[in-house]
Amino acid sequence: QVPLMESGGGSVQAGGSLRLSCAASRYYNKMAWFRQPPGKEREGVASIVASRSTLTTYAPSVKGRFTISRDSTKQTLYLQMNSLIPEDTAMYYCAAGDWGSADLSPESWPSWGQGLQVTVSA
Repeated sequence: QVPLMESGGGSVQAGGSLRLSCAASRYYNKMAWFRQPPGKEREGVASIVASRSTLTTYAPSVKGRFTISRDSTKQTLYLQMNSLIPEDTAMYYCAAGDWGSADLSPESWPSWGQGLQVTVSA
């Protein structure tokens, strides 16, 4: 069983919106979204912790434009992306874990989805 499965990617024009989903095979205490632009390293986008009143963290580049959330079962993670810009073009990955920091360093996240492509055209 795939632990994390992303959906909802695609192509959109600048200024548009997309919503990404990540279905988890079980409950994870912390979940996050990362992205990897072409030719660049993977970077954190946003994280959320269920056990701490849904504590959220955002990368400065997306704050105010993106919103991370979980459904009531806390097994589905969402990323609502508004006011998209070409620099948001990347492979987007869902990540999850149960312990430790919920910071936006890839090393803090033991479980990963396979990723999906988001392309924003000018």
